[in-house]
Amino acid sequence: MSADTGTALPPPAGFAFGRELLLALTRVGRRPRLFGWREVLEQFDQTGPRALPIVVLACALVGLMLGYMGGAQLARIGGQLYVADVVTVGMVRELAGLMTGVILAGRVSSTYAAHLASMTANEEVDALRVMGIDPVGHLVLPRLLGLLMAFPLLMGFGAVAGVAAGWAPAVLSYGATTAEYLQHCRDSLTWTHLWIGSFKGLLYAVVLGLAGCRAGLLAGRSAEAVGRAATRAVVSALVLIVAVACLTTIFFTLLGY
Repeated sequence: MSADTGTALPPPAGFAFGRELLLALTRVGRRPRLFGWREVLEQFDQTGPRALPIVVLACALVGLMLGYMGGAQLARIGGQLYVADVVTVGMVRELAGLMTGVILAGRVSSTYAAHLASMTANEEVDALRVMGIDPVGHLVLPRLLGLLMAFPLLMGFGAVAGVAAGWAPAVLSYGATTAEYLQHCRDSLTWTHLWIGSFKGLLYAVVLGLAGCRAGLLAGRSAEAVGRAATRAVVSALVLIVAVACLTTIFFTLLGY
């Protein structure tokens, strides 16, 4: 509630949300000791280790599927030994980050939205503004930084799980040896694929965090609004992640990477 008028203060929307986030980042850069780094670590713990099993399982299944599908097509031209190349490049550059983002959209974005929407409904966000505390810097920024710390690690474990799962079709179904599979994995993996995959992962993390937090801060002031905010966050995050994946793939391909 506003101290002067008794009416609710409007939450940041659109460009105002981005402006407040940039201002919060600037304040942290000027006075890093005053920032709640403990909250960042708590968000990292909730986002990273707790999501690791499902991310690894999903990426392993995708790597297994990619190995069988790629091998079936490559076998037509006698190139089944290149299954390792398909799985390694596909997981590291594209699919590990995309699958991690899809899983965290349902797990993290919805949680962020529901939590902040509950605080909005209970007027806790308004209370922070009245006390002179920036809700974006106090609530959004720790969640976003924690997610940015956790996402590359989750994506890395997912990529390893996907490449490891691709061993089964390559060796058991298409006649490659373990040594040949590992050799092709090493030869196909370049720094270009690594930095493009990492860059995409960071973009996905930003999209997930902003979609969840913005939906929570823009939620209405009822119990029903909390559910709508969580649903809106998941849908927005999924659509934006797929759009970012598509646009970045086209962009880097046109550049010749």
